[in-house]
Amino acid sequence: MTEGRFLHTMIRVGDLQRSIDFYTKLLGMKELRRRDVPEGKYTLAFLGYGEGNKEGQGEIELTYNYGVDKYEHGTAFGHLAVGVPDVAAACEAVRAGGGKVTREAGPVKFGTTIIAFVEDPDGYKIELIQRMS
Repeated sequence: MTEGRFLHTMIRVGDLQRSIDFYTKLLGMKELRRRDVPEGKYTLAFLGYGEGNKEGQGEIELTYNYGVDKYEHGTAFGHLAVGVPDVAAACEAVRAGGGKVTREAGPVKFGTTIIAFVEDPDGYKIELIQRMS
């Protein structure tokens, strides 16, 4: 197999702009590109921290299917993970922006890494992990 690189994770959302606002305004991502496909009745928005995956940074593909405002997550999906310099401050920003913090900042069980969990508007769990660099 040739060398590959991770491109994106796709999640379905019930309100595209609400989700874009959450990830950009509360988690600091940028909308990198968008593609509306009326004939297929869907819109894709790609968000991330890099510049369009030029450096191999993963992205989130938000998929909005026209007329669908809610999805069942099932039991297989766990969470997305985002590295931030200050988990407690990130939790406060999410809370101040109307987001939901489901686990406050603190050390991971049986370890020292500082983590927290928040939920996006569609209920997807996001682990915040404190990273110094």
